[in-house]
Amino acid sequence: MSRKSPGASRRFRPALVLNTALATALLAGVVAGDSAREAVESTVGAADRLDGEPPGKDDLEHARIPPSRDTTGDTTGDDIRSAVLPDLRLAREIAPMLAEGPAAGTRLSVAVRALGSGRSAVFGGDSFDTASIAKVDILAALLLLAQDEDRELTVTERTLAEVMIRESDNAAADELWASIGGADGLDAANRRLGLSETTGGPGGHWGLTQTTSRDQLALLAAVYGADSPLVPASRLYVQGLMDTVVDGQRWGVSAAADGSEFQLKNGWLPRTRTGLWDINSIGRVTAGGERYLIAVVSDGHASREAGIAAVEVAAEAAVRALETGRTGV
Repeated sequence: MSRKSPGASRRFRPALVLNTALATALLAGVVAGDSAREAVESTVGAADRLDGEPPGKDDLEHARIPPSRDTTGDTTGDDIRSAVLPDLRLAREIAPMLAEGPAAGTRLSVAVRALGSGRSAVFGGDSFDTASIAKVDILAALLLLAQDEDRELTVTERTLAEVMIRESDNAAADELWASIGGADGLDAANRRLGLSETTGGPGGHWGLTQTTSRDQLALLAAVYGADSPLVPASRLYVQGLMDTVVDGQRWGVSAAADGSEFQLKNGWLPRTRTGLWDINSIGRVTAGGERYLIAVVSDGHASREAGIAAVEVAAEAAVRALETGRTGV
């Protein structure tokens, strides 16, 4: 039986998140030409009339009209629709699983980008423990360090990197974490990689690095995009390792692929204090002839299996949200 935490209903209360019908109404308002923020405020107001709570600033944040997508000034209706609709479609897809589905009672955030079209969407702005998805970030930082020193990775570094990514070996991650300078080294690398919402974990606890789905999408863009501080050889190296993770760890965003074309890294961490699980998955998948970068971060799951199920449903929803945009709302 799923368990809802006391703050869950408030955290995901906004219309875009809690109620699919209200999310659909918001979509209709934006398509009709209302400004995005007016539509959000109107729809959040409708949610208030249902649950009796006054709206707060968190309502607009979780409704996902990010500051980078300014909908004020001289923007046209087409500008608003192209900037906002993907986020709203994703919210509409995620809403049912947060209310009654596999992620009920948990926190979950998703970010997705279609590499061909450039379309993207984000749901949720909270920070989460990275668990073992931090290992991709550690490797990227190591590769930047080697590039700066104008050298290849050593045999030892390659051996550690390969078991760290393919097998999610923690001892290897410990050694490479020390090699890059721990949290300070990771933070410095992330400034170059375009991650602005990620903070290295305290001491040797790289798995407690804090991140967002947006930043994990930025990390994936650094691994899979040409506009990256990582040189082509470095990017191909990371991609190759993410393509060859061991069989028992090929779950997660791979659920969104329509075949065997996917590359990923997963993270899972049971929290001693609560007995609940962090479950994360990042990677690239191919579906419907398009390649997608997907990052799903989450916590509060009753079991590892329940968390995997929720992450996989969220990854499928992310692709579905952008596929919808090909033919209309």
